[in-house]
Amino acid sequence: MSGDLQPRRAGPSTGVMPLPDDFDPAAPCPAPFNLAGYVLAAGDEDKIALEVLGGGAVRWTFGDLRRAVAGYAAALRTEGLAPGDKLLMRLGNTVEFPLLFLAAVAAGVVPVPTSAALTVEEVDWIAADLAPALTVQAPGVAGPSRGRVVALEALVPDRDAPLAPVPGDPDRMAYVVYTSGSSGRPRAVAHAHRAIWARRMMWRDWYGMGPEDRILHAGAFNWTYTLGVGLLDPWAMGATALIPEAGTDSAALPEALAASGASIFAAVPGVYRQILKQEALPRLPRLRHGLTAGEALPDSLRAAWRDRVGTELYEALGMSECSTFISAHPGRQAPPGHAGFAQAGRRIAALDADGVEVARGTSGVLGVHRGDPGLMLGYLEGGRPRLPLTGDWFVTGDMVEIASDGAVRYLGRGDDMMNAGGFRVSPLEVEKAFHGRPEIGEAAAVEVKIKADVTVIALFYVAAAPVTEAALAAEAAQHLARYKQPRLYIPVETLPKGRTGKLDRRALRAAYEARHDQA
Repeated sequence: MSGDLQPRRAGPSTGVMPLPDDFDPAAPCPAPFNLAGYVLAAGDEDKIALEVLGGGAVRWTFGDLRRAVAGYAAALRTEGLAPGDKLLMRLGNTVEFPLLFLAAVAAGVVPVPTSAALTVEEVDWIAADLAPALTVQAPGVAGPSRGRVVALEALVPDRDAPLAPVPGDPDRMAYVVYTSGSSGRPRAVAHAHRAIWARRMMWRDWYGMGPEDRILHAGAFNWTYTLGVGLLDPWAMGATALIPEAGTDSAALPEALAASGASIFAAVPGVYRQILKQEALPRLPRLRHGLTAGEALPDSLRAAWRDRVGTELYEALGMSECSTFISAHPGRQAPPGHAGFAQAGRRIAALDADGVEVARGTSGVLGVHRGDPGLMLGYLEGGRPRLPLTGDWFVTGDMVEIASDGAVRYLGRGDDMMNAGGFRVSPLEVEKAFHGRPEIGEAAAVEVKIKADVTVIALFYVAAAPVTEAALAAEAAQHLARYKQPRLYIPVETLPKGRTGKLDRRALRAAYEARHDQA
């Protein structure tokens, strides 16, 4: 970038400012409304909005962000994009990822952020399903083999363009994310502009964050978890976001926390686990607490972090369709074995198979009420969002038990969806990657526990002919993003099935873990 789009150099801010006493997280979203305009409105022009930590440390003010977003929004209009058009984002772990996302939303264009790890095959499927007006592709990131594609470096920001977010109905489509579906194909989740406003429910009931906080997120720029928790939400309240530069190892994060003066840390449980493996950790006097989501937080890990670092970890439970809506927070820690409580303004329930709310203390499938402002518009079908409902509830597929005090215990997926480092992965999608191998008669992808608090994706397969693990790993690498690839390949004589012939993945998992525990 050049000229006015260059980030400025400035010193860090310190201190903590709590939210005002009259803050209402459930206040209705104003109208007209634009997600990007709202996110960029809070911070003062010269306040630091973003610090990229590492050897090439760079700081951006809120003024820098506004100018960059305005410049990219103008560039998208120059490319002929109009409000309502879809933009497929194929970008790497760089600051251009959030800038282009916000620029598209500001211009009324619908951005579709996707993982840089996807293969050409996976991207082609998404492009065919989505029919984007344009794809912006960064060097080294797989792009679609068809459709209109523009290289990121060819998208030249207009340095003189004003930031003029396109206003409109808060319920209109703002962005789309893809999540693994039970059919084995990703599903396009369409969110409204109001989704960012609904995330205010997290400010107090999960983040415990104020405008003067400095929040360090351990994830990459091009991960939607980082985009929301690490960037958009801090910016929306005028706080400072801290992101490690690309290639930063988890072993370097404690020093980054200390040197940056981070007051809040956000990561998946696996990152906290890796940090605790280090023999020596620096003092972190400014760190108030940590946040975690993406996978279940074991009580043992929470206790180990508290004993070693001296701060609490607060867990949140959510999903692509509704972000995080159940959480613990500094004013209310979750009881042992529980994820937290429904945030103020949320309405959830544990439901039976007919969609009827069950009694407290009874397990059921988690439902989110159709009136939740953070709930998606629906899954895109034929270009239009459709929200599947059972009565007044969106049924998530997560099994929970809600205690008499409202504490939510997560019991796992009601279906066979797997979790890989915070990403949901369909077993059918993994299994399809091996359909072209003549040696594989049958295969089943299952998430299995290999040691306390650690799970991986395993592929159990019946081989009609000898096949090496290296050959199977190569097949997975050709068809699947790295996080979807099995870590274990286990040959078996048969796969367990029920009376109707349906594959019983739970029995497969239980049998493996029983053998593993005895080993």
